[in-house]
Amino acid sequence: MRERKLYALIGGLLLLAVVYLNWEPGSGSGSESVFEIRIPIPWLQPRMGFVTRNSTRFVDSETGSLVYVTGWNSYWLMSSGSRVRVSEMLRRGRDMGMGVCRTWAFSDGGPNALQVSPGRFDERVFQALDYVIYEARRNHIRLILCLVNNLNAFGGKAQYIRWAQAAGENVSSSTDSFFSHPTIKGYYKDYVKTILTRKNTYSGVMYSDEPAIFAWELMNEPRCVSNSSGPLLQAWIAEMASYIKSLDQKHLITVGLEGFYGHQRPGRLGVNPGQWAASLGSDFIQNSAVEQIDFASSSCISRQLDSKCKPRGKGQVST
Repeated sequence: MRERKLYALIGGLLLLAVVYLNWEPGSGSGSESVFEIRIPIPWLQPRMGFVTRNSTRFVDSETGSLVYVTGWNSYWLMSSGSRVRVSEMLRRGRDMGMGVCRTWAFSDGGPNALQVSPGRFDERVFQALDYVIYEARRNHIRLILCLVNNLNAFGGKAQYIRWAQAAGENVSSSTDSFFSHPTIKGYYKDYVKTILTRKNTYSGVMYSDEPAIFAWELMNEPRCVSNSSGPLLQAWIAEMASYIKSLDQKHLITVGLEGFYGHQRPGRLGVNPGQWAASLGSDFIQNSAVEQIDFASSSCISRQLDSKCKPRGKGQVST
């Protein structure tokens, strides 16, 4: 009888420990407390194949079937502060028949940042990204994860410049130094490596082994105004895409372009939304034709794209 009571007591304590370790208290206004049981065992996760590319088609590596991309952009998932909201958004996307969501995998400097400073991360925010990826897989949604912002929101290029200046580097105040300064390129590469080698605390799956990740996006809407002819951005794209492929051969890579044409394509300049678009250092065709870039994408603007505008051997997606 005494042994039974002891076992019951031990069982009760273990149950309380499980509840305690899996209780996520709310933090800040509008946050909710959530009880979640984490079982970070990779083989218990829903079965899903990686998306690969066969010429201009996307293919499911598990089934060999074609993958047609229908999806949406919810940049805010990691930073929402509400796992209930994340789950609801992904569930709604699934119920609407969509299969791909584009979202941020960055937040550099400032309040609630993922990367507090170069090489320093907020584990609480990282676990929020873990949850986005975990919940996406549960809903059979694949994610395009963007790695940095061209704009100042969520840190962006400007934050990397400030970090380098604070470290005593001789860096121009122009944010275009992001594409050329060796220290800043090193910050970006270190960040990418941390992301790719992260083990998800919910699933136990390393990000580089996660089939729910559709692709890595190098940057949100890259521009290099001070080098409008384009070689600086082109060289950066080639270098960073090659670096990611050296760490992760399972996932696709895209640039994150807006879809503008550069001065080297005078016959296409009329398709741009204005003359200013050709002076931003990007060119949709040239940038997308880098060997390690798997598919072309465009954001913000809509246009007709004929067969001459499609990089050979690449898929094409509008985000």
